[in-house]
Amino acid sequence: MNSEKTDTERYSVVMAILTMDDTDKGFRGNRRNFIDIIEVGKQAKILVYVTTSTHLKLHAKKIIGFTYDAESRMWDRKYFKLPDVVYNRIPFREDEWIPEVQNKITECLNHPYIRLFNSSFFNKWTLFKWLSKDKRTRRFVPITRKYKDDIYLIPLLKKFSFLYLKPEKGKAGMGIMRIRRLPNRKLRYSIDVQEKTGNHVYRYATVSQLKDKIRQFSEHEDYIVQQGIQLAHLYRRPFDLRVLVQKNNKGQWAISGIGARLAGEMSITTHVPRGGSIEDPRRLLIASFSSIKAKRILGGVRRSALVIAKQIERGAQTELGELSLDLGVDKFARLWFFEANSKPMKFDEPQIRKKSLERLMQYCNFLVKKRVGGKTKT
Repeated sequence: MNSEKTDTERYSVVMAILTMDDTDKGFRGNRRNFIDIIEVGKQAKILVYVTTSTHLKLHAKKIIGFTYDAESRMWDRKYFKLPDVVYNRIPFREDEWIPEVQNKITECLNHPYIRLFNSSFFNKWTLFKWLSKDKRTRRFVPITRKYKDDIYLIPLLKKFSFLYLKPEKGKAGMGIMRIRRLPNRKLRYSIDVQEKTGNHVYRYATVSQLKDKIRQFSEHEDYIVQQGIQLAHLYRRPFDLRVLVQKNNKGQWAISGIGARLAGEMSITTHVPRGGSIEDPRRLLIASFSSIKAKRILGGVRRSALVIAKQIERGAQTELGELSLDLGVDKFARLWFFEANSKPMKFDEPQIRKKSLERLMQYCNFLVKKRVGGKTKT
């Protein structure tokens, strides 16, 4: 291993991207994303490296990390000084639940000099509880219940044209179910299930049969049941908005960009891995409403997203630096909140991607300046 002394001296701020070990590749995670962060860090005079929960030893003077050499297109394993900021990109919930990983995150949060942000994934039920506590955000929340086997589905199905069942700890739309009442007298209920192999539809005559199917798919997982929203659509395909909210160089929430996702044919969600497509939000809103109304809606989205981000941070009671929000607009132009992700995926829209990387560096600088008492590490 080579010393990182000469490189470190060129940078006043050090950021470590925290992930998990990989036996074959050294570490896990989106390498293209990590490379982009490392390169933008150089431009911002911030030394960025990737480390793992195993290598991040907070009482050591030097720790093992990985950096990318653009010339050789290879990852180098080296020793680095301890970071000022830890950017949590542990890829899966199961990884974060490991006791040793939880202990390492807690150790970072309690460290007098190191600042870690976005300490964990969110739970859907918890998110809706946080937002329901404040009147400014309550209006964005669809009626949501914790799903239990004895829940009265029929009153909910009578009140709403359809319902969604969503895993509390789900990701990328996996495991989502949609339930409808049918006019058919024999098969009165349908359930659409998003599975690995695609979307599958099942029809049943009784609530008991319906619940048996739900039990089969929700086994060992906690679910919420939620009012279905008739989203604005294009060519009978619904769409929603993805908003990236990040903190800037003043530590204040700001909008880094708004994208849109159009549902794939026969899909019950707009997720791109499930057949959805990336679209221009303004174009979709103009097609559904009008140019004037689209402008008004986007302005409302920007204002509302900031209010929602602040309330989520209050509920989380921990340092947050970025969130992606899934918001829907119904046929009456009303805005709805569906999901928040504490570890946003890389936005494919170039302008949003560029802004997201810039904001990440700005916030990193802010955290270092804000450090308690202006003390530095020894």
